[in-house]
Amino acid sequence: MILSELLSTIPHCEVKGRTDIQIHDIQIDSRQISEGDLFIAIAGTQVDGHRFIPTAIESGAKAIVCQHIPEGVDQDVTFIVVNNTEAIVGPLAHTFFGKPTEKLDLVGVTGTNGKTTIATLLFKLFSRFGYKCGLVSTVCNYIDNEAIPTSHTTPDPITLNRLLGRMADEGCRYAFMEVSSHSVVQHRIDGLVFRGGIFTNLTRDHLDYHKTFEAYRDAKKGFFDMLPKGSFAVTNVDDRNGSFMVQNSKADCKTYSVRGLADFHARILEESFEGMTLDICGREVCVQFIGRFNVSNLLAVYGAAICMGRSAEDVLVGLSTLRPVNGRFETIRSNEGVTAIIDYAHTPDALDNVLATINEILKKPGNCITVCGAGGNRDKGKRPLMAQSAVRASNRVIITSDNPRFEEPQAIIDDMLSGISSPEDRSKVISIVDRREAIRTACMMAQPGDVILIAGKGHEDYQEIKGVKHHFDDHEIVREAFGLA
Repeated sequence: MILSELLSTIPHCEVKGRTDIQIHDIQIDSRQISEGDLFIAIAGTQVDGHRFIPTAIESGAKAIVCQHIPEGVDQDVTFIVVNNTEAIVGPLAHTFFGKPTEKLDLVGVTGTNGKTTIATLLFKLFSRFGYKCGLVSTVCNYIDNEAIPTSHTTPDPITLNRLLGRMADEGCRYAFMEVSSHSVVQHRIDGLVFRGGIFTNLTRDHLDYHKTFEAYRDAKKGFFDMLPKGSFAVTNVDDRNGSFMVQNSKADCKTYSVRGLADFHARILEESFEGMTLDICGREVCVQFIGRFNVSNLLAVYGAAICMGRSAEDVLVGLSTLRPVNGRFETIRSNEGVTAIIDYAHTPDALDNVLATINEILKKPGNCITVCGAGGNRDKGKRPLMAQSAVRASNRVIITSDNPRFEEPQAIIDDMLSGISSPEDRSKVISIVDRREAIRTACMMAQPGDVILIAGKGHEDYQEIKGVKHHFDDHEIVREAFGLA
């Protein structure tokens, strides 16, 4: 692309140098620069990308976007000076990759819990309708049937727009993506045109980054503030922040609820560990999902699909064929009648929801045994709350490692145990640092009719310790312990 075409994206900038040059690619990492590329120097909080401008030029960069021009650099290079380079990356990337969201309908899903399930189910539903679709999610990205590994809930703007560009080029009609709070604050979704947005719920998470719940909440709201006129917003009014999210949105706002009046509403008619029969907006449907939180997720999918022009009949038939997302309330049954449930629940609210569902369905005298931990180098304040949630709704609890990252596993466990004070609650709890042994112990404890919840990692097939990801899959450990491997 010619640089002058690319710069049409930036309304206010100072240009020093030629703009009739060909740009081969754009990068924010100087190590990725090749001959003819454009380098954007991000003035980050940890590392200032302006330090790497000379390195980018040496590697062949022909244009530099920056907030100030460093002294003593090659004047043959074109410099584009802007006020905020971080905010420019998204619009530049969107233009460079052919403005993909003007060629496909992009729907974003944000909230604390349920993002992966809702985005993935919409992807599967519209694929069943016969469309080529794209997915950007925590578990895996997809371009139609092609799986593309992912490392972030929402990728950086260049990776994201490159991915969306491929989706558009390969004929995708729709794309569904998780929108994290980080991505809003860090301008990763700037420049994208959304057809619609979905709000799931809001509970404590990522306070290690946002510092306050209000800042976290406002980051989520920022997504709905940016939705354009003519788009739609589907918001969960069972959450006290549901109406707040869309109060300044230009989108056509619809509501959903499993508790009261809303544009889209549902209730459980029957449920078991095999699935549920639901009433959705006066129509009955059987689904292969479990739990009130999944009723809410399915209702969000239903509402979004209706907003996108599908008939209620088509959507309900589609929902009846869908299966749970990997690592989201997945059940494994032993030959002896023990049920293990693997779930990604890694916040107190998510753990509360999953355990409430188990206890609603669990037949006495069956017991609930919970295995859970907390991630290292993340919000420490939620650790004792996680333990409290587990103890409150379980007969036995095993506190263990999750992804300790660069923290000591025992220190994380101690933080969790600090939330359990009464002797009665303490008597329910044991701690086992080795997650494999913790899961095996739970499986040995369980009797026919019991349910084991293994929470925190869900779809992840690794455990991150001291910067290294070791292969570890909760599913594999359970099947081995059950003699099903």
